[in-house]
Amino acid sequence: MLDLLVIGAGLAGLTAALGAASAGRSVRVIAKGLGAPLWSAGTLDLLGYLPDHTPVRSPVEGISRLPAEHPLRQVGGVSAARAVRELAATLSAAGLAYGGHAQDENLYLPSAVGSARPVYAAPVAQLGGRLDDPAPMLITGFTGLRDFFPHLIAENLQRQGHAARAVLLPLSLLTDRHDANAVHLAQALEAPSRRQALAAALAEVVAPGERIGLPALLGVEPHAAVWSDIQAAVGAPVFEIPLLPPSVPGMRLVHTLRSRLADLGVRVELNMEAVAFGASGGQIEWVATATSARPLRHRARAVLLATGGILGGGFTCGPSGALREVVFDLPLTTPETRDRWFAPSFLDPAGHAVFRSGVRVNADWQPCDASGNALYTNLWAAGNLLAHADAIRTRSHEGLAVATAAAAISAYLAHAATFGRLPVAA
Repeated sequence: MLDLLVIGAGLAGLTAALGAASAGRSVRVIAKGLGAPLWSAGTLDLLGYLPDHTPVRSPVEGISRLPAEHPLRQVGGVSAARAVRELAATLSAAGLAYGGHAQDENLYLPSAVGSARPVYAAPVAQLGGRLDDPAPMLITGFTGLRDFFPHLIAENLQRQGHAARAVLLPLSLLTDRHDANAVHLAQALEAPSRRQALAAALAEVVAPGERIGLPALLGVEPHAAVWSDIQAAVGAPVFEIPLLPPSVPGMRLVHTLRSRLADLGVRVELNMEAVAFGASGGQIEWVATATSARPLRHRARAVLLATGGILGGGFTCGPSGALREVVFDLPLTTPETRDRWFAPSFLDPAGHAVFRSGVRVNADWQPCDASGNALYTNLWAAGNLLAHADAIRTRSHEGLAVATAAAAISAYLAHAATFGRLPVAA
């Protein structure tokens, strides 16, 4: 029988599966959709701001200042940072190099609108945009490219005191298509002729001492080769600035993790929406996913839930107006009445209570009741479905996913030897 069934293919689910498989457990991942990393910048953000929006320089120190019930505080700053560093090392060893976390401090990179975004670890192709580097930046866009406006980025960087200017190049350097998103363009740049044409154009506009900021479309799978070839041909540092979704850096991150899981024998099965489950004696016995015929039952000795929160589809709200967890109908910490879900102001400094709602877990990362009693003895939870954390507001989305997944798998492995073999139904 399968040792662990992971529900959710986001960063928490994939990290949890990697941890369990690396420990020799048989693991399978099922998920309804593709996971949140495909919408992210591809960076590993641990903690950028406190809940009152105070900037965090040291995530380890900042985590110690979070409320006691916050999941990252429960993990602990040192352990959370270690989990992110270990994932960055795994990705680097698999060919997607990450850096920036050597000093255990946040660094700042330019966003798609030229704001400073705090990052703990980032793909090396983004690190050339560090805002603590005084070298001037040439922000380069392409006519007709959606969602990347180099003049806006450069102007906002200038207002923050950074030397930056902007230039537009013809989109025909990248593609002959009249309508293309970042993924299409990234795939187009995998052709050597396109790289050479882009590098020649960049060499004509870059000034001595400048570093070149490009939209994040320097290849998908052969990204390292595309980036290094262009940088070498131009003779100047080149860095990527993430675009709005679909995210090419996020695709690289997901592809690398899934490839590593495949090497460990872990299947990641998408389009598997969990629609029912069976339990007996306080244990989950099976989880069923929808098919075109009858539901398919998945059996495992243990289950880890990592379906995300409201934005990830782990929670839903029906006609009754109540928020519910979609797989096991676990109790949530949502305010009882909907008039308390949201603050009167959209940009309220305190945020909105509904985004801090989620699944309550005990010290072993098991979903529990208000008294801390585990609801099922073989169920764990991790990621952005956990209660008491507004990950987007605090720029801790990836850190929360990775750190809690590592903590939950550590707790699971400590308990795994106590599981009896579950009955196999006809």
